[in-house]
Amino acid sequence: MNRLLISATHKSSGKTTLSVGLCAALHQRGLTVQAFKKGPDFIDPMWLSLACQRDCHNLDFYLMQRAEIVRTFVARSQGADISIIEGNKGLYDGLSLDGSNSNAALATLLQTPVVLVIDARGMTRGIAPLILGQQAFDRNVRIAGVILNQLGGSRHEAKLRAVIEHYTDIPVLGAVHHNDQLSIVERHLGLMPSNEATAAQEKINAIAGLVTAAVDLDRLLAIAADVSALDAAYEMNQLEEPSPRPLPHPHPHSLSRETGEGSEPLRAARAPHSLGGRGDLEMNPLEEPSPRPLPLRGRGDYEMNPIKIGVARDAAFAFYYPGDLEALRAAGAELVIFNTLQDSQLPDVDALLIGGGFPEIFMELLERNVSLRQAIRRALENGMPAYAECGGLMYLSRSLSWHGKNCQMVGVIPGDTVMHERPMGRGYVLLRETGKGIWPMAGSQDKPAEVRAHEFHYSSLENRSPNLVYAYDVLRGSGVDGAHDGIVYKNLFACYAHQRDLEDNHWAARFVNFVRERKRTNDPQRATR
Repeated sequence: MNRLLISATHKSSGKTTLSVGLCAALHQRGLTVQAFKKGPDFIDPMWLSLACQRDCHNLDFYLMQRAEIVRTFVARSQGADISIIEGNKGLYDGLSLDGSNSNAALATLLQTPVVLVIDARGMTRGIAPLILGQQAFDRNVRIAGVILNQLGGSRHEAKLRAVIEHYTDIPVLGAVHHNDQLSIVERHLGLMPSNEATAAQEKINAIAGLVTAAVDLDRLLAIAADVSALDAAYEMNQLEEPSPRPLPHPHPHSLSRETGEGSEPLRAARAPHSLGGRGDLEMNPLEEPSPRPLPLRGRGDYEMNPIKIGVARDAAFAFYYPGDLEALRAAGAELVIFNTLQDSQLPDVDALLIGGGFPEIFMELLERNVSLRQAIRRALENGMPAYAECGGLMYLSRSLSWHGKNCQMVGVIPGDTVMHERPMGRGYVLLRETGKGIWPMAGSQDKPAEVRAHEFHYSSLENRSPNLVYAYDVLRGSGVDGAHDGIVYKNLFACYAHQRDLEDNHWAARFVNFVRERKRTNDPQRATR
C-alpha cells in the first residue's frame, strides 16, 4: 500500500496547494490517487477530491479510535496506486503536550514516510538546523524528503540545495519558486473553497503543471513504495488506545488555531462541488458503501419501506462527509438532491438533511426563493423529520444578519442568526445527551452518551425562545448558548456541532431509523395492518 504524508514545519507553508498539485499531477499520469486529510476540515478535502477525482476522507484522532483510523485508511486505499495524506498545521503540532494527535503521530501510526514542505522565504544556511531539529525531535518519524517552497529564484534554490546536502542526509524532492498566480488564497482559518476560484479545475491543472516541473515525482513514488504492510501492524495489536483521548479547550474564544481544525473557516467563500444544479453529488461519485450492521430492523424491512432523504447540496450548503452519505445509504436511505437557491419546491421525500456551508454569502438569494422557504416550513411544521448542521441551522432560523443586511430565512427555529467578525464557536466539542432528543440515543440501552464533534461558526442565534428544547448539554465548546446544542422542534434536530458517522456515534442509522419509524406510524395504511 504505497503512501505518503505531506506535512510542514508550520501552517501556511503551502502544504495544501502542493498536496493538491501532487494529487493532480499523479492522477494525470494515470495513477489512481486516494487522498486523506488529517482533522475534521471540509474545505481542503474538497480541493483534494477534485484533484484526485475521488473522494478524500478525513482521519481524526479526536473523533476516531486509533484502530478505526487504520481500518479507514486501509479500506479507503483499496484500489489506489498511492495514498496521500495531507496533514494540518506543523508536523509536531497538535492538541496534546505529548503530540499523540499530531501529524507525526499519524505518520507513526500508519507507518508512513513524511515529505516536509518548507516555506523557505528569506532562508539560506538556517534551513539546516530547521531540518535537523525536525528530524531529531522524534526518531520514530521518517522524514523521507523535503519540498522547498516560495523560493526567490534559481540562485536561492542552488544555495539551499547546497546547504541541505552538506549538513543533512535528507533529499530535496522539489523546489517551487514563488508564484502568486498559482496560490490558493487563504482567508481566516483555511483555504478558499475551490469553486470560488473562477475556474477551479484550471487552477488545479496549473498547480499540477508547476508540481510536475518542480518536483521529482519518480523519486517521490519510490519513497511511497518503500513502506511496510499496514495490516501486519494491526494484527500485531500495536494499536492500543491511549486513555483518555485529548479534550478540546473549554473556552472557545481563547482557542488557538491548534484546536480549530476545520469546518466553515471562510466567511466570504463558497464550497467546492457546489456549482449548482442537481448533479452536484455526482461530481465526485461516492464509492459503494461497505457492509455494516443494520440496527433495529432487518434489510427486508428496509427494502419494503424505502426512505427518501432530501439533501440540500448547492453553493450555500456543501459540507457533508462522503462517509456519512454512504452511511445514510447503507442504513437504507435514498438521497435526493435539491437546490435551495434554484428549486421552487421540495422533492418528494420523507425527510430533509441540510448541512453546513455559507448561507450568509447567499442570504439574499435564499430569501428571494420564497416558495422553497415556505415549502420547507410547511413540511417541518407538519412533522417532516429533518436534521440540520450549522449553516442548516442558520437557514432554518427566522432571519440572517450580516454586514448591515437582514434577510428572512425559513423561520422554523425561533431565533435570529447574527454574523460576527470573530468565531463564536471554534474547535472540537464534547456533548452529552440530555434525554430530550428525538432520535434513538447514541448510548447503549438508551442511556445518555457523550458525543464528540466539532464546530466552527461566526454566527450566533439571538432572540431565542426561552422554551427551546435541547438534545445536548455542552461539556466543551459553545453550541447554541454556551451550555446547550441540538435544538429539538417537532421532528427537527438542528445543531451547531458537526457530527461524523463513526464507531462512537453512528448518527446516520439513528436518523434513518427515526425517519422510518415516523413514516410507519404516520402512514394510515401501515397503521391499520
